[in-house]
Amino acid sequence: MKKRIAILGSTGSIGRQALEQIALQASFFEIEVLTAQNNADLLIEQAIKFAPNAVVIENENFYQKVNEALLPHSIKVFAGRQSLVDIVEMSSIDMVLVALVGYAGVLPTYNAVKHRKAIALANKETLVVAGEIIVKLAMENRVPIIPVDSEHSAIFQCLHGEHNNQIEKIILTASGGPFLGMKEEELKHITVEQALNHPNWKMGNKVTIDSATLMNKGLEVIEAKWLFGISPQQIEVVVHPQSIIHSLVQFEDSSIKAQMGLPDMRLPIIYALSYPHRLANDLKRFSFTEYPNLSFYKPDRKLFRCLDIAYQAIEIGGSMPCAMNAANEIVVQAFLNKKIQFLQIANVIEETLNKIQHINHPTIDDFVYINKESREIANQLINNI
Repeated sequence: MKKRIAILGSTGSIGRQALEQIALQASFFEIEVLTAQNNADLLIEQAIKFAPNAVVIENENFYQKVNEALLPHSIKVFAGRQSLVDIVEMSSIDMVLVALVGYAGVLPTYNAVKHRKAIALANKETLVVAGEIIVKLAMENRVPIIPVDSEHSAIFQCLHGEHNNQIEKIILTASGGPFLGMKEEELKHITVEQALNHPNWKMGNKVTIDSATLMNKGLEVIEAKWLFGISPQQIEVVVHPQSIIHSLVQFEDSSIKAQMGLPDMRLPIIYALSYPHRLANDLKRFSFTEYPNLSFYKPDRKLFRCLDIAYQAIEIGGSMPCAMNAANEIVVQAFLNKKIQFLQIANVIEETLNKIQHINHPTIDDFVYINKESREIANQLINNI
């Protein structure tokens, strides 16, 4: 039987690449649900091509447009943020690919796990914000959470067949982004266009800026803690500019396993969707002779402070990572809108965390509150710059 997939965020970078691969592997997959926030035109195009059972357009202003376009195709159309959360309850869904950006992925993922849907997780913020709650619920409901991030997919693959063996540490590789080796004076004058020019990966704007600040790696440290049940002290970040080794696992006998490949998100996407099987594909193959030198460096944690901010947030735990993530989403958008400078990103996040109320053992409702409050504080700080 075909695996029936719901793609939350089908018009984004991950969603589009997932649909590309699903189209090439049509004998294995069937699309049940597609969702988008604002891109009604692309959602309509995707729905007509893949004929899902239902679609959700989160922006209710586009409901009539989407509904009228899909009415002749007998595709159900829903609108609004709550519909995005509720749609994952459909009994016909086997797996939910969470390809939403930022905090938007938290409640739909929580509800999908609650209703025992397998998760392919491309939204690291979900576990950054509510990792303890979601991982516990997944274990109780025996729901697999299969990571789509290239680094966590690499770790997941390295750990396959190693469940009885003790992890000594995980090594997360980072490309270093577009500003590797730059000095502080140079970073003061960085433009949005420069920050969006990632040397290796094609990603959405938010993730690309996070990569430039190293916040993306900080978020991945927190995600790795929850996915693999280890402490932050067991997670090391290493800059690897070529992005060929996607991450490594060192075991207690000192052996290290690595997962390698060209920097192409289509591979971890289709691996997560098809797990535990590997499907043949025509993706470009890696050649060692084309990469005779692989290099590794320590990250500049003094200049790119977001990485240490993330480590500190997970050490404190509770609601702190949620607050950090909320502030980061606000400052990244402010930077993209040219309201703040690149080096001010870390400053605003740090100041937000100093001002926000901390909750040691938050509920899912507490996360909603902390997310809202942190965004308001960050916006106030930006307005005062």
